[in-house]
Amino acid sequence: MQTKVDLSSFNNYPYHPQASYFRQTSWFFINALFLKTSLVPISRFKVFLLRLFGAKIGKRVNIKPCVSIKYPWLLEIGDHAWIGENTWIDNLVLVKIGAHTSISQGAMLLTGNHHYKKSSFDLITGSIILEEGVWIGAQATVCPGVHAGSHSILTVGSVATKNLDAYSIYQGNPAVKIRNRVIENN
Repeated sequence: MQTKVDLSSFNNYPYHPQASYFRQTSWFFINALFLKTSLVPISRFKVFLLRLFGAKIGKRVNIKPCVSIKYPWLLEIGDHAWIGENTWIDNLVLVKIGAHTSISQGAMLLTGNHHYKKSSFDLITGSIILEEGVWIGAQATVCPGVHAGSHSILTVGSVATKNLDAYSIYQGNPAVKIRNRVIENN
């Protein structure tokens, strides 16, 4: 007989979101009221709130409506980055988004998963690093522990389960390199 999953034995240890219960709860409501909505289109206000809760955010970052960010105190965003509509940054651990990086509509940055081989379905986490000039396409997913090299691209709907090389274009599920990225001068 095969062993079955037993979620009653699930334990997040050693994971800890690095914030008090009050801070987590406060952010839950701020995120719901001001970031996850389309009623507050003002990016500067969202950046202000994220910084207030500990995010490190550079100059002229553009955050579109309906963005969800799990824990701002585990988020770093470089100058001139864009975060598109309906993006979900599920940052249980650190997410670094480099300068001039674009995250398109509906993209997901996921830093947590579950150990499917354990009956307790334990939590597994891994930081995500997107270097300068990375482009994450619409509806694309970046999985835990992925490091996207400078100016790499993850195309629309693709899933990055492994690191992306600099100046490379990745496509598919799981994403594979399809060509080099060449950027022309204007």
